Amino acid sequence: MRILWTLPYLPWPTTSGGKTRQFHLLRNLAARGHRITLLVQSKTELDDATRAALEPWLERLIVIPRRPLRSVRTLLAVAFARPPMLASANGFSAPLQQQFEALLQEQWDVIQIEHSYSFQPFEAPLRRTGKHFIMTEHNVESGLGAASYHHFPEWARPFTRFDQWRYRQWETRVFRQTSELIAVTEEDAKGLARLTARATAVVVNGVDCDYYAKVCPDRYSRRLLFIGNYEYGPNLDAMEWALEHIMPRVWNLDPMVRLTVGGYALPEEWKERWADPRIDWLGFVPDLRTVQKEAAIFFAPLREGGGSKLKVLEAMAAGLAVVTTEQGCSGLNVINGTHYLGCEDAHGLARLLVEAIEQPARLAKIGEAGRAYVRKHHDWSVSAAQLEGIYSRVHQQEDADACA
Repeated sequence: MRILWTLPYLPWPTTSGGKTRQFHLLRNLAARGHRITLLVQSKTELDDATRAALEPWLERLIVIPRRPLRSVRTLLAVAFARPPMLASANGFSAPLQQQFEALLQEQWDVIQIEHSYSFQPFEAPLRRTGKHFIMTEHNVESGLGAASYHHFPEWARPFTRFDQWRYRQWETRVFRQTSELIAVTEEDAKGLARLTARATAVVVNGVDCDYYAKVCPDRYSRRLLFIGNYEYGPNLDAMEWALEHIMPRVWNLDPMVRLTVGGYALPEEWKERWADPRIDWLGFVPDLRTVQKEAAIFFAPLREGGGSKLKVLEAMAAGLAVVTTEQGCSGLNVINGTHYLGCEDAHGLARLLVEAIEQPARLAKIGEAGRAYVRKHHDWSVSAAQLEGIYSRVHQQEDADACA
C-alpha cells in the first residue's frame, strides 16, 4: 500500500515512548513492503543521524519546521483559538497545511494521522478533498489532567479546567471525522468509543524483543533503574515522588540499595536537590541494554498518564523484574505477583522493593514471566500486523463504497 503518514515530531532518536512506537511501526510496515511518505512538523532540525535512521524505511521524508513555542501566533492561538492549547501549539501552520494539501493530490491507499493535537492543519484540506483518514490517539488527552498541566502554577487552574473542556470538544469534533480511530490499549479504546459512539480499534504498544533477548539482569546488584523522558509530566511526578517519599523509606530499611535515574531531558537541579551518592544520574541512554544488565529491578512509580508504558515493556523484554503501580502497568494484561510486583502507596512500595531485592530467585522468576508475556503479546511484529489488518479492512470498505 502507499501510505501517507503524518507526525508532530521526528521519530528519531527514540527519546520517548511515542517516538519509539512510531519508528518501529514505520520500520516494520516498510519491511512488509508498504511504501510510506512521512510528513513531519518538527521542533528540532533534521540532522544527518536522523535522516540516516529514517530514510531507509521511507519513500519520502518531508520535514516542516514548527514555529517557536513562545511565538506571538502560538500564544494568541493558545489563549483565543477554538482548538485546545496542545492543538494550537501544533496547529495554524500554513507551510504544513500547504504541503499536506499538495500531497493529497496524489493517490494514497491509507492516510494515517498520529495524535488529535496535530490535526488542525489537516482538517480543511481533508474536508475539501473528501479524503478518508485513519487516526491513532496515544492517550485520551482530555482525561490526562494533571499529567498535561504538571508545571502550571496554582493561579492558572481556571485555565487548565477550561483547556480540558476545550480538549473534550476538540476530541469529539476530530474523532467523528475519522474513517477509523485507533487506541493503544483496550481501556483507552473504551473511553474513545464513548466519545464517538462507535467501535475503536487497538494497536498495542510493542517492543523489539530480539533486541533485548540477551540481556541478563544482575539480580544480586541491589540496584534499581528508572528510565524516562522528563519532558513528560508523569515521569517527573514519578521520580519526584520516588526521591522525596519512597527512596528515604527504602534506605531506612536497607541503606545498600542503589538507584540509577536516566533518560532524556533529566532536570539538572535534581542532582543538587537529591545529592545522595547512592543515586547515579544518567542522561539519555542510546542503548538501554547497557544499564538494564546492571540492574536488579526496574522501578516505575507512576501515578499519572495513560496508554501503556513502553519503558515497562522494554524492561520486561530485558528480563528485569518490574516494581510499579497500577498506572505503571496500565494497558497490559499482567498479574501482580506473576509478571510484576505492584503497590500504590510510598510505604508499601518501599517495603516491596526491600523485600524483593533480597530474593534474586524471585526476581528471576518474575523477570522471565514478564519477558515471555511481552514476547507473546507485545513484539512490534504483533503491533504491525494489527495495524496492517486495519488498513486492509478500511481499504476494502472504501472499495466497496466506491462500487456501490
